Amino acid sequence: MKTDLPQSSHSKSQISIWPELQALEQDMRRWRQDFHAHPELAFEEVRTSNIIARELNALGLEVHENIAKTGIAAVLKRGQGPMIALRADMDALPITEENRFAYKSTHPGIMHACGHDGHSAMLLGAAKYLAQHDSFSGTVVFIFQPAEENEGGARAMIEEGLFESFPIEAIYGLHNFPGLESGAFAISAGPFMASFDTFEITVSGTGGHSAAPHLARNPIGCTCALVTAIQSIGGEKIDAAQSAIITVTQIISGDTWNAIPAKAIVRGSARTFSPESQNTLEKALNEICTQQSDKFNLRIACDYRRRYPVLVNSAEETARASRAAEKVLGCADVMTDMDPIMGSEDFAFFLQEKSGAFILMGNGPGEGGCFLHNPSYDFNDEILLSGAAYWVALVETVLGRS
Repeated sequence: MKTDLPQSSHSKSQISIWPELQALEQDMRRWRQDFHAHPELAFEEVRTSNIIARELNALGLEVHENIAKTGIAAVLKRGQGPMIALRADMDALPITEENRFAYKSTHPGIMHACGHDGHSAMLLGAAKYLAQHDSFSGTVVFIFQPAEENEGGARAMIEEGLFESFPIEAIYGLHNFPGLESGAFAISAGPFMASFDTFEITVSGTGGHSAAPHLARNPIGCTCALVTAIQSIGGEKIDAAQSAIITVTQIISGDTWNAIPAKAIVRGSARTFSPESQNTLEKALNEICTQQSDKFNLRIACDYRRRYPVLVNSAEETARASRAAEKVLGCADVMTDMDPIMGSEDFAFFLQEKSGAFILMGNGPGEGGCFLHNPSYDFNDEILLSGAAYWVALVETVLGRS
């Protein structure tokens, strides 16, 4: 997908960094397309990490590698002042790419279907610009994080002492968002992205021949009733003012037509915007399992896991992020009251530890299979310049010399 930046993105620019950043645009395109052609899964981003570390070392930054296996933290200090962090993610997804352009994935079954290739390229471009200019007072830590998809790379970096090594005051993140006008920004304070929990329910019966069901204890009927009950949890158990979604995504049972299986497995996810609603969903799911177990006289075990917390933007940092985006695009292209979205982000782990803000940046229309996690998705290279400009404007907003 390639769409043009809105005209306002250039005509309303209020900062003077565009000409020199434009000189870095081809570098960012080259990095981005190279990352796209060579995607790597969670905690396996060795090639990507090596390239980023090489570029950062060439800039003279203090580069720390191998944090949570493949993560990087690069430090740029300019005099006295606060320390902040900017984060990009690096990992790809286990999806077979359907695009046919020259830089499509060269790794079968793996592709950058979420734009982390673009996130890394934009932050690398911003680091290059900031390393070449003396426009702020303080310290910027550029974090290139592994394993955002499903594996909690942010949590792993924290557990390895990221914030003890780099005692930042605030951290900022950015993600592209198909369906939002290319280059525009959207953010809001408070709960901004949902939690992500998973569950696996095992229904245990007794296997047997399908011609003699009376000699077996078939888990299939119980499983069907269980799924129907699960799908009603949100509306019946959660206050209508508290958004919550619980979704069954897998039902696994049986091997052939003429054998009753011994067990069935139900898997799914739950998302909401508060710990209280998480508690309600988990309790309701366990209650349904108990009810169906009693009704069908079968053993049911539920494994409920809290994967990613609610992402909560700090008010002050959200205001600073909004001001930086406005400096790049003008107020008309910055939505500061976007409704929370049900998607999840492991940047939430960082925000549990530090103040900060996570902003969405438009990737252009999402039609034609170009939404996130789709085999036809591609990051829009036309927004690389605006993304890097946002990072620079943010640093100069938060750490700028008065």
